[in-house]
Amino acid sequence: MNGARRILGSAAILAAVLAVAACLAGAAEVTRASYREAVEPICKRNTEANERILDGVRAEVRAGKLKPAALQFAKAARELKKTIVQIKAVPRPPADRARLSRWLGKVELEAQLFEAVGAKLRKGEKVEAERMVVKLTTNANRANGIVIAFEFTYCRLEPARFT
Repeated sequence: MNGARRILGSAAILAAVLAVAACLAGAAEVTRASYREAVEPICKRNTEANERILDGVRAEVRAGKLKPAALQFAKAARELKKTIVQIKAVPRPPADRARLSRWLGKVELEAQLFEAVGAKLRKGEKVEAERMVVKLTTNANRANGIVIAFEFTYCRLEPARFT
């Protein structure tokens, strides 16, 4: 009887190890489509937050209300930084790790540029802030070019929608 129990116990342990290995192998098979499905809801929340946060910012800047506009840009930068942390937690397709790292670098730069626009507006430097907005747009276009193959909808950077 002891021999049979040992064999059954060993078989159960072997089955558990194989089940875990199968789960890990499945988890390692991240595709572009599965990555997109995982990050798009994160980006959607950020896009909706930016729509709310930056609502009317263009009119405020035109009207010379630079301090309230500066606060809006600072808040948008904080939201984007939170989003970046969430996106970084999502497993990346092995073949696209370098590409996605470059993209995330551009997204991080986007957050820094939002902060810079806010800082320029806070100092009353409207023309300098407008120059930073041009950099925002240029950076966004470069970032979008890096991940065009992913066919993102919400993870596309589109600062022109807000500025």
